[in-house]
Parts: sequence; C-alpha cells; structure tokens
Amino acid sequence: MTETPAPLPVPVDQLRFALPPVHESPEDERAHRKERLAGALRIFGRLGYEDGVSGHITARDPEFTGCFWVNPFGVPFAGLTAADLVLVDERGRVLSGRHHINQAAFAVHAQVHRARPEVVAVAHTHSLHGRALAALGELIEPITQEACAFYEDHALVDAYTSVAVDEEEGRRIAEALGSYKAVVLRNHGLLTVGDSVDAAAWWFISMERCAQIQLTARAAGRTVQIEHRHAVATREQLGTDLVAWISYQPLWQQWCQATPGAQGQP
Repeated sequence: MTETPAPLPVPVDQLRFALPPVHESPEDERAHRKERLAGALRIFGRLGYEDGVSGHITARDPEFTGCFWVNPFGVPFAGLTAADLVLVDERGRVLSGRHHINQAAFAVHAQVHRARPEVVAVAHTHSLHGRALAALGELIEPITQEACAFYEDHALVDAYTSVAVDEEEGRRIAEALGSYKAVVLRNHGLLTVGDSVDAAAWWFISMERCAQIQLTARAAGRTVQIEHRHAVATREQLGTDLVAWISYQPLWQQWCQATPGAQGQP
C-alpha cells in the first residue's frame, strides 16, 4: 500500500493575514476612517443598536486631530454613507456636512477624545442588553473567555443625572474611562473606545454580547467567574485593539458582501 506523502507547509510569507492598513497621506486615511465609520453605523443598525435618534460613533480626523467625524442627528443608521458624515470641532461647530449633530455626541465624545489623544474612535448607542446591565449598575464579569477582554479594563460611572448634554458630564465620563477601553454608564448604556473605528466598534459589539450572556447566565443560575490570574492572562491575549481589529474583519467582510458597491474590503 502506497502512503500519501505529507503536504509541504506553505511558506509563512504566502499566508494571508489581514492587518490594519498603512496610509500614505492624511487624505487617504480620512477617506478610510469615514468609510469604516459609515459601515460601522450601518452594522450597528443591522444589529438593532439604534433607538430613535440616540446613538453615535465618532472618528478623529487624522489631520485636524481636534476635530472628529460623527453620524448626523436623526438620520437612520441603515442608509448612512461616508458622504452623510459631519465634521465637528471640540466646540461642537459643524465644519463640514449638511446636518445637525447630536448634542450628546459632542458633549461626551469631545471630552473623551480630548482626554485620550491616542483614541481614534468612540462608540456609544442605547443597545438592549447594555442598557439592562447598566440598569443594574454592574460591570462585565469574567465568566467567559470573551468577557475577560474587559477584565479590569472597564469602569462604571455609578451615577445618573440626565441626558449627557453638557461638558461637565462629558468630563466626568472621560475621567471614569481613564485609560480603559470601555465604561458602563449606569442607567444609560455602554461606551467603548479604540485606536481604530474597527476596534471601537468591535469592543462595543463584544461588550453588548457579554452583557447578554451575563444576564442570561444569571437568570439561569449562579455564575462561576474565571479566577483572577487566568482572567488577566486571557485579557493580555485577547484584549488589545489589534485583536479587536482582527476580530471585526469577518463582520466587515459580511457587510461588504451584503452591501452592493461597498468598498474597503480587507
């Protein structure tokens, strides 16, 4: 009987592995960020994160770093394109675009962007399970592998005043966020940040799913938390913005394939 020879390994340099793109000019990077921002908003709409006029994702402009792009107020996520996005400065003045902006987006996101110059994108919407977790005033518990990405890397804003429309409220949220990737806003919802639109969007999606699992598991019985050292080790493996960017790519590809004329496929 003739044995089938074992296949030779494929050289590493021939294996395809998506990594964040490097841009040759601010114009190219701006176009890329706007495209990913519009796509992330449409994905959020498809996932059911939109609730009336609430919810917003911002992306810092690569050239005018004190300004950021944001979805226009009152325009549905589902049909948003890069051309619909609005550019605003830290004072909330519209510099480019045809629409008003959500005042809460300016009040909160501007303060987070100001406090965290390395952050490219900030995501906050009124998702179902994120609001349910926020109503309990609790953090994400390390009860699954994915939840460990947030272990000791997110905070709770343990107060609710009203709709966040002033700078003081934004500063309080930015202060609570600190160097973390996310916050739970008590009685309000979730907010995540990342060094790319993709990373911030993925952290929000993952955090929303973790909230859903936590609430579901607790309703079924007593949860068992992963012990500290293993939770930390897992966070070090899965909790970086690069891992978030990589994790987001299958979802982005699905959106591109399902959206005629979508560009920017990895």
